[in-house]
Amino acid sequence: METDNGGGGTSLSSRVVIDPVSRIEGHLRIEVEVSNGCVTKAWSTATLFRGIETILTGRDPLDAPLITQRLCGVCTYVHNLASVRAIEDALGVEITDNARIIRNLLLGAQFLHDHIVHFYHLHGLDWVDITSALNADATATENLARAISPNADAIDFSAAKSRLQSLVNTGNLGPFANGYWGHSAYVMNPEENLLVTAHYLEALKKQVVAAKMMAILGGKNPHPQSTVVGGVTCGGELSVDRLNRFRAYLEETRKFVNTVYIPDLKVVASKYADWAAVGSFSNFMACGEFPLGPNVPVDLFMPRGVIFNGDIYNVQALDPAYISEHVARSWYAGSTDYHPEVGETVPNYTGMDVDNRYSWLKAPRNDGEAMEVGPLARVLVGYGLGQAEFVNPVQQFLSDTGLKEANLLSTLGRTAARGIETAIIGDAMVGWLNELENNLYNGKNQIYQQYNLGTSSGTGFLEAPRGALGHWIHIQGSTIDNYQMVVPTTWNLGPRCAKGVPGPLEQALVGVPVVDPSSPVEVIRVIHSFDPCIACGVHVIDTGEDKTYSVKVV
Repeated sequence: METDNGGGGTSLSSRVVIDPVSRIEGHLRIEVEVSNGCVTKAWSTATLFRGIETILTGRDPLDAPLITQRLCGVCTYVHNLASVRAIEDALGVEITDNARIIRNLLLGAQFLHDHIVHFYHLHGLDWVDITSALNADATATENLARAISPNADAIDFSAAKSRLQSLVNTGNLGPFANGYWGHSAYVMNPEENLLVTAHYLEALKKQVVAAKMMAILGGKNPHPQSTVVGGVTCGGELSVDRLNRFRAYLEETRKFVNTVYIPDLKVVASKYADWAAVGSFSNFMACGEFPLGPNVPVDLFMPRGVIFNGDIYNVQALDPAYISEHVARSWYAGSTDYHPEVGETVPNYTGMDVDNRYSWLKAPRNDGEAMEVGPLARVLVGYGLGQAEFVNPVQQFLSDTGLKEANLLSTLGRTAARGIETAIIGDAMVGWLNELENNLYNGKNQIYQQYNLGTSSGTGFLEAPRGALGHWIHIQGSTIDNYQMVVPTTWNLGPRCAKGVPGPLEQALVGVPVVDPSSPVEVIRVIHSFDPCIACGVHVIDTGEDKTYSVKVV
């Protein structure tokens, strides 16, 4: 760590580099400047080059869905579907109702799986002190569990505590190792910590259930392969028995979400109320998701829109023509921003320099503005437009926790929105499954539509669990002439643009309190609230570093 007294002044500043940030997908480096106990500047660096766009050039367009799908095994379906949508848009393909519903069910299962994993296994330990749980009274924890969620399945909290204690006794905390345990930023009592720790262990089982849902209609997981240009190929899986099994898995997952995940979020919100004013950002963008008919964006269950300056009730239309990607501060050739339809991906590594170029991520902008994408953006757009599916659960959560609408624009709000939309999607999936079964019962079985390849261009928009995703394809003859992707993590964690404006995470980190720069759990808390997936943004490692003060987090 280096400190700078500001030219003889009284302020004390330091640079903190967290490299790599763990409990995320991919390699991320975050550097912050801390002065007088708060972050004053931040720089977000993706340390891998992706290059998938270059790989796709000259290939058969039908290769794109399977190749782009391999960007990430966490969001294991989203690139496949976005790519298929881009090709279908280019070719003018209109899929059948059954294909649309099946894709919605597959993507919904992806959301349920991803959000459960994120809260419990990636982000939850930023709020939960594992070592404190060892001091909990198991009976008191059981009473707490019954009080906050009487309909939840019973858990043996004594056994969970013993399991945790056995890890400690071996001198190895396993998945809980190398955290900032005992840090003053942890404020939940031992029983609350044991409650969520036990649910962490239970969530390991429930995420498997959600993955099985994807496998039923997708053929396998990870990387389901039943979604193809023209529709889906899972006709043999649409039996009564298989769909009943899908429904059983869905109901089991929904019960966990409604009786465990949401109540745990309320416990966190009640104990960390001050985090409703930390890690805020005010511009939001959602491209919308889950088409309920052929007319997009009108028929989208999750609406499309943008919000500027935190004006929740002034949701504006999203015009994709205003999207551009800046590379002036990234390791790519040139400094001109382009619309993705004519974008370039020409790597040009020049060394780590936060005053110049410092990331393999580009800097997407909408109408020149940095935009946050993801669960909070989707929930706020739906809420701001008055859609009942969003308004009712949001108001219920705010009422139960004593929070206000303005508090949603924060680290705590970002974390809560992910859980709220998990419940929203789970509820909607019940109706989609009913619709599919009704179609099949009435002899409406078509799941695929024929098409012809030809020279054309198309765009595939999709809401991934982490946020708005776009694929742009230009087909020349029978091969890909150009392919570009703008992924959620580039929106959220991208670097400064040509005008020097920081990205959403870089801005959200400013003002975050840091009690101990050697244990920056507060910084990690904000980073994880965005659920970064660097693998979707970059792909070939660069080992060079220029650290001032490094902290390893596991």
